[in-house]
Amino acid sequence: MASSSLKEHWSSKWAFIFAAAGSAVGLGNIWKFPYITGENGGGAFVLIYLACIAIIGLPLVIAEISLGRMGGENPIDSIRNLVTRYKLKPFWTAIGWLALVVAFLVLSYYCVIAGWTLDYTVKSLSGAFTHMTPVEINNLFSSLLASPGKMLFYYTLMIALTGLIVSQGIKRGIEKAIYVLFPVLVLILIALVGYAYETGFFEQGVKFLFQPNFSKLNADSILSAMGHAFFSLSLGFGSMMMYGAYLPKKISIGNTALYIIFFDTFIALLAGLAIFPIVFAHGLQPNAGPGLIFQTLPLAFAQLPYGHLFASLFFVMLAIAALTSTIALLEPIIAYTLKNTRLTRQKITLYACFILWIVGLPSLFSFNLWAHVTFFAGTLFDNIDYLTANIMLPINGLLVALFATWALRKVEMKKALSLPHKIFSAWYTVLKYITPVCITVVLVHGVL
Repeated sequence: MASSSLKEHWSSKWAFIFAAAGSAVGLGNIWKFPYITGENGGGAFVLIYLACIAIIGLPLVIAEISLGRMGGENPIDSIRNLVTRYKLKPFWTAIGWLALVVAFLVLSYYCVIAGWTLDYTVKSLSGAFTHMTPVEINNLFSSLLASPGKMLFYYTLMIALTGLIVSQGIKRGIEKAIYVLFPVLVLILIALVGYAYETGFFEQGVKFLFQPNFSKLNADSILSAMGHAFFSLSLGFGSMMMYGAYLPKKISIGNTALYIIFFDTFIALLAGLAIFPIVFAHGLQPNAGPGLIFQTLPLAFAQLPYGHLFASLFFVMLAIAALTSTIALLEPIIAYTLKNTRLTRQKITLYACFILWIVGLPSLFSFNLWAHVTFFAGTLFDNIDYLTANIMLPINGLLVALFATWALRKVEMKKALSLPHKIFSAWYTVLKYITPVCITVVLVHGVL
């Protein structure tokens, strides 16, 4: 059995759960989930999404954590260790390489969007939304996108915050940060739900979110739910595999995976409960698309009592959600380089963040200086987003599912998971036969 070079592990089960849940709970849950739910009619879409979490999300989360702990290293070396140990085809090491490449590419443009949350946090704290008209609020977002200097400042700040935390390692950096950031995120979100309750439109928000209207659903809605279930859980990036490698042997993978799924789904639904009543309170539309958070909500906050305070809390929460995800995306890259070079973690993080900063500039300039450069899926930003979300991530998720069930022996996976026989059999059957079919459908839809 290959020895692990990892010198650190999570200090407790909850450190791992908070870190892994923080990885999953990002802009996808609080920014994207509400607006795609709004675009697809609400409750019926939520039901489909929850079903997709069960048949795609949970099986893959368990698989990625298991492979990480079995391999005991970063995604590349974990898969390489398993390939060597069980005499498998070297082809499977593509899983680890693809995970790190897609994590780096996603991180490069994710930090651009995360920078918007920092800008809006500053704006809300200064009371910028107070008494603004709809035109002024729309112009506020447009002016941010048109300002490469301002976007560059907040983009750089987000990368710097991420690098600062990751450079300190697991216990002194990521654990300490997550123990503060994740509970604060949840508490702010609960406070916002309480605030939404006082608008008088909470019942309307609940009905929209939980009362199914299947007439609003179509094939694209179902595929969108499948794709989002995959993306929202940070699957295919190597983050779950990396965090699984830091997981002590005595901690149950199945148990912790359920907690991760619970927090991820709970926070997405809480975000909906916080956002939709506020939107309905001012006669605004829940199907506003990506602008729901950065244009529609600021307009609603501007007209509500204590809107200045709760707008500030909302965008602080959004920035925290972004930061917990960027940390998880960067860590596998740092861990791989740390294993395979003689550089210190601090130097590796500095170099990686500088390269990341350079690679992300085309995405940032896609909104202003290079907005005229378009091809295939749109701007440079659109193309990187399309390539990673619609092609690279599903391919890697599919490879993980196939590797865990068709390449590795069933007895080895059973030993690694230590689940009761019936639960293991159900998980294994879904991951082997149903999950790959669902991911293939998402992949084909994305390509076509």
